[in-house]
Amino acid sequence: MNRRTFFQTFLAGTVASRLLPSTSHAQTTSAPSGPFTLPPLPYPPNALEPYIDAETMTLHHGKHHAAYVNNLNKAIATYPDLQKKSAEDLLQNLDSLPADIRTTVRNNAGGHVNHSHLWKTLKNPGEKPSGKLAKEIDQTFGSYDKWKEEMIKTAMGVFGSGWAWFARGQDGKLFIKPYPNQDSPVMEGANLIYGIDIWEHAYYLKYRNLRADYVKACLEVSLYSF
Repeated sequence: MNRRTFFQTFLAGTVASRLLPSTSHAQTTSAPSGPFTLPPLPYPPNALEPYIDAETMTLHHGKHHAAYVNNLNKAIATYPDLQKKSAEDLLQNLDSLPADIRTTVRNNAGGHVNHSHLWKTLKNPGEKPSGKLAKEIDQTFGSYDKWKEEMIKTAMGVFGSGWAWFARGQDGKLFIKPYPNQDSPVMEGANLIYGIDIWEHAYYLKYRNLRADYVKACLEVSLYSF
């Protein structure tokens, strides 16, 4: 193997290892069944093109989201009482969970809740907020365009993997806030409205390192129906 071939092979392997689920948190085979299930996509994988490609959607939903579901079921397999709780309940009561599964539940219940909501808030073409929500956005952020600017700024400010979430707090007020990993406003008792997934598996096949282009594309397929 010559020097050029070596580096081509090395680069391909590096990219693949970052895009595909790792065995530590995204293994989808031989996982036990349980109370949590993978919701189907509400549209074909290619429905969001050209903004989000079919291959990314297939991997994102069928591999990554499925892995969160499988790993969550595995984590609570020996805890019958926890199997009766919703993923949201688990996230809002992490301190009450057994220490040996707390981090696993946090990561995988978070991934399940975040993605279950995400699929329902994507539509091609996207739709601007309307009615009461539109008025609240104008009152809170100044205008829809300023809201978009804040979403872009928040998403671009996430270091590494995480989310930019638009949500309604327990006090009824709207807010935009970054969250690391699979954390979300749900952990604070807030209601999710719209989120941008900043994990590389959500965009790297199409956008590579051009995160800003991906973030802007997400705002083209936004649906606000909650």
